[in-house]
Amino acid sequence: MSVWHKLLYWIGLRQDPGPRYYELSESLHSTLVNLSQQEDRPEDQLAEALLASGLKAYYSQDEHWQRWQFLSPREQDAAALACLGYTNKQIALRMGISPETVKSHLRNGLAKFGLHSRSELRLLLETWDFSAWE
Repeated sequence: MSVWHKLLYWIGLRQDPGPRYYELSESLHSTLVNLSQQEDRPEDQLAEALLASGLKAYYSQDEHWQRWQFLSPREQDAAALACLGYTNKQIALRMGISPETVKSHLRNGLAKFGLHSRSELRLLLETWDFSAWE
């Protein structure tokens, strides 16, 4: 518990949640111990930071998935092919539409994600598997 949380508990503004215990697999615990030693940080502090980071990424991906579902099927196709590195001309040939229509689909898709460029889209969705569009 942080000093701040202890102080809030001591003055009665926060309840003591008590210790929390989680079991880790042997390999995960070993990795945590190694990282802790490399970074010269206590294991529990590092575990808390990693869990917070992982949860943030988890919820972020869920938000991205929800936005993806707001794209039309054609916008999804154009976005997926753009994430795979295809040019607008190549996307147009694959989809049987004009390069201008591809630009329109990408522009609409980027707007729905709140992005300005296809490189931003590629970075945002870099962990997604678009192999079904190959």
